[in-house]
Amino acid sequence: MALTDTFVKQVKHTGRDAGDKYSDGGGLYLHVLASGKYWRLAYRFGGKQKTLALGVYPTVMLADARRAREAAKKLLAAGTDPSLAKRVAKATTRVSASNTFEAVATEYHATKAASWSPKYAERWLRLLRKDMFPYIGALPLAEITAPMVLDALRKAEKRGVLEVAHTLRQNAGQVFRYGVQTGRCERNPVVDLHGALQPIVVKHMAAVLEPAKAGELMRAIDGYSGQPMTRAALMLSALTFQRPGNIRAMEWTWISLDEGMLTIPPESMKRRLHQKINGRPHFVPLAPQAVQVLRELHPLTGHGRYVFPSLRTSERPMSENTVNAALRRLGFSGDDMSAHGFRAMARTLMVENIPGIDPNVIEAQLAHGKSGPLGAAYDRAEFMRQRQQMMATWADYLDKLRVGADVITLRRVV
Repeated sequence: MALTDTFVKQVKHTGRDAGDKYSDGGGLYLHVLASGKYWRLAYRFGGKQKTLALGVYPTVMLADARRAREAAKKLLAAGTDPSLAKRVAKATTRVSASNTFEAVATEYHATKAASWSPKYAERWLRLLRKDMFPYIGALPLAEITAPMVLDALRKAEKRGVLEVAHTLRQNAGQVFRYGVQTGRCERNPVVDLHGALQPIVVKHMAAVLEPAKAGELMRAIDGYSGQPMTRAALMLSALTFQRPGNIRAMEWTWISLDEGMLTIPPESMKRRLHQKINGRPHFVPLAPQAVQVLRELHPLTGHGRYVFPSLRTSERPMSENTVNAALRRLGFSGDDMSAHGFRAMARTLMVENIPGIDPNVIEAQLAHGKSGPLGAAYDRAEFMRQRQQMMATWADYLDKLRVGADVITLRRVV
C-alpha cells in the first residue's frame, strides 16, 4: 500500500531501536527513528543491495521523495549508480562554491597578504567586500563576463570615486589571473575593460614654485603666531622637504642634533613591504637652521616619543591636516600650497635657481626612485658630503628668500 501525506505526518516512532520502515513501493520507504523521519530508496546495482538517502521529512515531503525515486530509477536504467551520482553532485557543488569570485579572491588575498604591507592588504580586501562581492561574489569565476564586472565597477564610478573604480578593476584582474593559474577559469575578462572607465584626472599637489612666492611663504612661516610645534613643523617641511607623513610622525630617537642627522627607519618609509623589512634607513642631513629649530622645540616635546605630538595625547603624532590648516591660516589656499608641495618647491627651485646641484642628489634626498647610472650610489652613506652641502645650501637660499636679499633667478641656457 502506498503512503499518504496524513500517515507520514502522524506516524510515530514505536520505540524500537532499529526504528520502523514503511514502504511506498518501488524501493522507496520512510524510516522512522527517534531522531526523525528519513526517506530511503532500496535498490540493486552491480549485483549488490544498496540504499540511497533522499532527505528528511518534513523538509522533503512525500511528493518530493517520489520524484527523487523516479530520478534515481532513470539513472539506474541508464546504467548509473544513483549513490555515485549523488556524491558527484555534492562534490561539484562543493567545488563550485570554492570557485566563486569571492572564494578565489579571498584565497588569493591569503596567499599574497604576507608580502603586502598591512595597510595595502586591508584596503585590497575591504574594497572588494564593499563594491564587488555583493554583485559578483557568489558567481563562479568561469561564468563571469566583462559586462558583469563593468556593471559592478560602474556603481563605484557613479559615486564619483574614480580612483576606487580603477583600483577595483586592477584588483579584479588579479583575481581572474590567479583563477586562470589555478584552473578556476580559462581567461581574464577584465582585460576587455581597458578604457571602459572614466579616466582619472591627475591633480598635482599645489606648490610654490617661484622664488618671490617662496620668500613670501618663508616670511609667513617665520611670523606664524600659532602653536610653536606647528611653526616648527612648517619650518622643517621647508628645510628638509621630506614626505608630510615622515615629518608629522618624526621621533626624537631618529634625530642626532650633535651630528645634524635625521635617520628615518626603513619601515617608516614609503616602500614595498620587503623594502621596509630589508631596506636601508633614509638619511636626511640637517642644516644648522634645521638643528636650531629642533633645539628650540626639544624643551617642549623632547620628553616624549614624537617631535610633533598630538595636542590631545602624546601617544600619537600630530594630525595629518595640521600643516595644511596652518598654511590656510597663513593665507595660502589649497591651490597655492600644500604640505606635500614643499617637496616640489625644493626640487624645482634648486634645479632652476641654484647652480652646481646634481639633480640625482636631489632625487635621492627626496627618496624617489633613482635614475641614471649613478642614481643608486647616491643613496649610500659615503655620499653624505654631497647631501650635507646641498641641504646647507638650500637652507641658506631659503634664508635669502625670506629676507629678500640678493636673490637672482638664473635662466637656463638652451
